[in-house]
Amino acid sequence: MMASVKASGEIALCKTGFPEDVYSAVLSQDVHEGQPLLNVKFSNCNGKRKVQYESSEPADFKVDEDGMVYAVRSFPLSSEQAKFLIYAQDKETQEKWQVAIKLSLKPTLPEDTVKESPEIEEIVFPRQLSKHSGHLQRQKRDWVIPPINLPENSRGPFPQELVRIRSDRDKNLSLRYSVTGPGADQPPTGIFIINPISGQLSVTKPLDRELIARFHLRAHAVDINGNQVENPIDIVINVIDMNDNRPEFLHQVWNGTVPEGSKPGTYVMTVTAIDADDPNTLNGMLRYRILSQAPSTPSPNMFTINNETGDIITVAAGLDREKVQQYTLIIQATDTEGNPTYGLSNTATAVITVTDVNDNPPEFTAMTFYGEVPENRVDVIVANLTVTDKDQPHTPAWNAVYRISGGDPTGRFAIQTDPNSNDGLVTVVKPIDFETNRMFVLTVAAENQVPLAKGIQHPPQSTATVSVTVIDVNENPYFAPNPKIIRQEEGLHAGTMLTTFTAQDPDRYMQQNIRYTKLSDPANWLKIDPVNGQITTIALLDRESPNVKNNIYNATFLASDNGIPPMSGTGTLQIYLLDINDNAPQVLPQEAETCETPDPNSINITALDYDIDPNAGPFAFDLPLSPVTIKRNWTITRLNGDFAQLNLKIKFLEAGIYEVPIIITDSGNPPKSNISILRVKVCQCDSNGDCTDVDRIVGAGLGTGAIIAILLCIIILLILVLMFVVWMKRRDKERQAKQLLIDPEDDVRDNILKYDEEGGGEEDQDYDLSQLQQPDTVEPDAIKPVGIRRLDERPIHAEPQYPVRSAAPHPGDIGDFINEGLKAADNDPTAPPYDSLLVFDYEGSGSTAGSLSSLNSSSSGGEQDYDYLNDWGPRFKKLADMYGGGDD
Repeated sequence: MMASVKASGEIALCKTGFPEDVYSAVLSQDVHEGQPLLNVKFSNCNGKRKVQYESSEPADFKVDEDGMVYAVRSFPLSSEQAKFLIYAQDKETQEKWQVAIKLSLKPTLPEDTVKESPEIEEIVFPRQLSKHSGHLQRQKRDWVIPPINLPENSRGPFPQELVRIRSDRDKNLSLRYSVTGPGADQPPTGIFIINPISGQLSVTKPLDRELIARFHLRAHAVDINGNQVENPIDIVINVIDMNDNRPEFLHQVWNGTVPEGSKPGTYVMTVTAIDADDPNTLNGMLRYRILSQAPSTPSPNMFTINNETGDIITVAAGLDREKVQQYTLIIQATDTEGNPTYGLSNTATAVITVTDVNDNPPEFTAMTFYGEVPENRVDVIVANLTVTDKDQPHTPAWNAVYRISGGDPTGRFAIQTDPNSNDGLVTVVKPIDFETNRMFVLTVAAENQVPLAKGIQHPPQSTATVSVTVIDVNENPYFAPNPKIIRQEEGLHAGTMLTTFTAQDPDRYMQQNIRYTKLSDPANWLKIDPVNGQITTIALLDRESPNVKNNIYNATFLASDNGIPPMSGTGTLQIYLLDINDNAPQVLPQEAETCETPDPNSINITALDYDIDPNAGPFAFDLPLSPVTIKRNWTITRLNGDFAQLNLKIKFLEAGIYEVPIIITDSGNPPKSNISILRVKVCQCDSNGDCTDVDRIVGAGLGTGAIIAILLCIIILLILVLMFVVWMKRRDKERQAKQLLIDPEDDVRDNILKYDEEGGGEEDQDYDLSQLQQPDTVEPDAIKPVGIRRLDERPIHAEPQYPVRSAAPHPGDIGDFINEGLKAADNDPTAPPYDSLLVFDYEGSGSTAGSLSSLNSSSSGGEQDYDYLNDWGPRFKKLADMYGGGDD
């Protein structure tokens, strides 16, 4: 159909914007989707603006970049004019223009409408603008050519005529027509052709809408010189869809899940199919339905499907995973809105898995479980609780959680779940005493990791009792208190009873005896009665002993019962020893030095007392009355309670070592005194008061023990050196004697050693072993040529008769055979040796080696002087005696 566009107003030669204020289009039919309505022109004077078009009604109309206005949807056009606006906006400057669009129905055919032929529709090129007085005067707007609708998959015949293109100038001019665009001169080429003379537009092959749904061509009219006589017009060819494609599901198998116990109307999943046909036509409008359901329990219609969206929902109650775990649905999709007669269909499979919910509580397999445990044992499995649960294994709805609801107020038991079997393992976590509790009756409950589904209650079978019997075992005796502390003065004599240290047996229900032994007594001061546990001293208790730490002496005792098996326990007795004044003070230091004159030195001394307060300091220092020289030569002055000062009383005392007795008395009650010797080295001093004597080192620096140790070390070192010298001399004598005893012939140094006889070379390699068994078969020497026999060869005589050994002799004849052969050899003149020369072996004739018999010494032995061999050492002494000793 055609539509005419009327424009009002004039435009200047060049003005940016829309040349018209209002565009009107008269349509001869209702508006349908994709229909081009009219073309708006935008004047871009400089040609640099980039304009973007927009519609005020984007849901109904859209504008392409070339200004063509299309309908977005199909709608009937009422008798009233449809009005909307078109905006053009510069992308860079954001400058904006607008124009009004009016659409109305065509009441009657206009006068300038092209007359249609009864067979082929004719399209006429519109008139062009004419120039008048320097202005462009628009006489008629461009034609808007309605699209040409062409069904796909047409069977022809081809080429099939579509429309005829004509210009009203063909009356005066000879014109040529052509079309351009995809489908004509652009790929895919050759689909549309035009008769250049008549302007008949034809299609040459069937079209496929699924490949190209619309062709946009341009028709041209030129004269015979190729000059354009008409503006090109746009021809839109819409390919009309045919139902030639079946629906195709996106997946052949669809997987979905739904919880068991779901109410009707619960969404499960959505299946989707697509159709390559036009979705805006019946050919592409799909409808879904369920063909079958397997299994059909508890109802054959457990699910339904939305025929338009493909949503699958439940329509019946009773989904139970424990009965049916999976449903299989066959889904059919049909186009043409599900028309079974004309529509095309396809199927897919929907697999719906019923997921588990916790609708089955765990139930114990027994109402009472029994177990036993030895006392004082922990981490021991007492009982194994078994439950059943119909939910899916190894899921939170199946995994059991056990708790003790009663019978264990002190928390001595715990229940862990075996992840594989789901059993409850009752375990002891705190020691149990048989003497306190002989039996436990536990109340246990089983639950799941997730709560039960709404409306499901725990049955009585979810609770059970566990009876645990405690087994009595022999336990260790224990001392109480441990350790036991007693206070006692030191100095107690042997045989004094200190205390009774006994142990208790926790096994009250076992008749057992306890015996005591000593386990640790570092100073061996104590003994314990094995029956009653009385502890008695066997030695004097001494607080100053090195085994006493911080006035406390520790001894450990062992208590053992006679149970099966016997058990034992240890206890520690701590004796806190109180100090008595049993140690006299001693002078400290025990050695000192001073000068021969009272000035400038004095000796500061103190006292050493192993007792502690109040049996130690302050101390009293004094000199004894005898010998009288002590008080005559020395004087002592108390500095304070712990220190005193010893000085020379006379003006000069000869250098030497003096032993000065000093009386020291402590503050004990009663006090204890002691005469302690102070060794004083009196020496000559320099101006600084330091000793200058050499003996000072020995007298003051080294004690008697140190000097003795040094002397012993020196003596031992001298003995070791002497022993080493004696050993070296003895070794040299043995070496010389050994050299004299060695026979020079046995001395292998500088001698040629003969190891073995290796045979006669290449000519001695062939052995005739038969000659060793049959001596009479030896080749006679008579066949050898005369004149080449060696002097040491066997002489030519008659061959003696040697005994012949039988081929299989008796073992007892071997001795006789050897004796007979020996006798024959002794009487054989031809048997070697043949003369005085020793013949080792005959190497065969033709040897390249000459005879050694021809070698003679350059001079006789008697003419040589071998005395010089004596000068070569003991190795050549015997050789000199052999050759240089004359006839001897």
